[in-house]
Amino acid sequence: MITYATDRSDINNGATSCAERTTACLQRIDERASLNAFLHVDADGATAAAAESDERFAAGLARPLEGLVVAVKDNINVAGMPLTCASRMLDGFRPLFDATVVERLRDAGAVIIGKTNMDEFAMGSSNETSAFGAVRNPVDESRVPGGSSGGSAVAVADGMCHVALGSDTGGSIRQPAAFCGTYGLKPTYGRVSRYGLVAFASSLDQIGIFASSLHDTAAVFDVITGHDPMDATSDPGAAGRALDVIASPHASPLRIGVLPRTAIQGCEPAIITAYDEAIERFRTKGAAIIEVALGHEEIWVPTYFILATAEASSNLARFDGVRYGLRAEHTDISDMTTASKTAGFGAEVKRRIMLGTYVLSSGYYDAYYRKAQQARRLISDAYNAVFADVDALFMPTTPTTAFSLGERNADPVTMWLSDYFTVSANIAGIPALSVPFGKDASGLPIGLQLQGALFHDERLMQIASLLES
Repeated sequence: MITYATDRSDINNGATSCAERTTACLQRIDERASLNAFLHVDADGATAAAAESDERFAAGLARPLEGLVVAVKDNINVAGMPLTCASRMLDGFRPLFDATVVERLRDAGAVIIGKTNMDEFAMGSSNETSAFGAVRNPVDESRVPGGSSGGSAVAVADGMCHVALGSDTGGSIRQPAAFCGTYGLKPTYGRVSRYGLVAFASSLDQIGIFASSLHDTAAVFDVITGHDPMDATSDPGAAGRALDVIASPHASPLRIGVLPRTAIQGCEPAIITAYDEAIERFRTKGAAIIEVALGHEEIWVPTYFILATAEASSNLARFDGVRYGLRAEHTDISDMTTASKTAGFGAEVKRRIMLGTYVLSSGYYDAYYRKAQQARRLISDAYNAVFADVDALFMPTTPTTAFSLGERNADPVTMWLSDYFTVSANIAGIPALSVPFGKDASGLPIGLQLQGALFHDERLMQIASLLES
């Protein structure tokens, strides 16, 4: 992995240049093509942007993220580049405008290197549902990188870029970050604009960051946050100040909440060992460890999947072959729409659309969707109660390390349980950060997760710095 903070220092010292770093990233993408991390690489555009960044450094006009090499998940608009959501439905589509996050990165001097592979329409936990082939874990190519933002995680973990953008609907940043050994931040809902993100589940989706260091995570967070009039759910508050906060002294006493042992007993032994070691590190840093009973853990996953599939059913209705995307050849419009969706969507997307349509249908809405919304309030209230007593909640990111390709494809429910520790943060809208912390006996990365109160994203990164040191 490479870090922007180190490279920027080397550029200022004349030891390297933006052009040299960008060229090295492009070469790495070519060398590791077998990982299938990218769906599109903009070599010419990235090279030109890097040259402009070198000119700005030479003139003393470098911007906050000058020369930062960024990969973007392929459900986020980058003007002129293909946007497919890893689906045949959008094969060949090119948006006309940048997503707000991309626009802000460009304005800060970032170099956009390309679009990363993902689970189709961000629906998956292993990055095996992509219409353009599975992404492979850079540590062991026989294993998954996690999903749905697997391509972005791999790009950072394997040194193909400094940072990458992903989207997190139920753990789609944190889970692949854990499997690949990077930092993965899901911000508070509303802190990062969703304008230009193809919606999966609008009340759960959040654009976030993969990076190899907390400094790089914070630097990007500070640039992409802040109110956006193009997003009605955007928080009206000020932009982030994570770099300042993580460099500040910790408030005392620091209180870290942990779950009862029964809540993590299903995790692999290596993850429990790493978790216990991290807790001891917090203790040595002066933190008080407080066991908390969050409650409602048994409804996290079912609540998430009812809400997410219901919203997916609504959001994906627009892909009908009429306005854009794949269009099957039929004279009857009803047959054309059916044929277009049949050919354009993969099995996992169809499964979730059908489930979502079912829970929204007459006779089942009250029994499922309304109950899920009530459960969402219970989960949110439980988090609010916990954060009245602790500064952060600490738990594993995933119950296992990266599993083998194809291992869980025959059992969707087992696949969905990969997100057990992550979905609740999206339901409540709170910030969550996966921190790399060691490896198992096979050398596979382990990720541990910090969750914080609403809009305490910077504080969460500051607390994570205790584990980084």
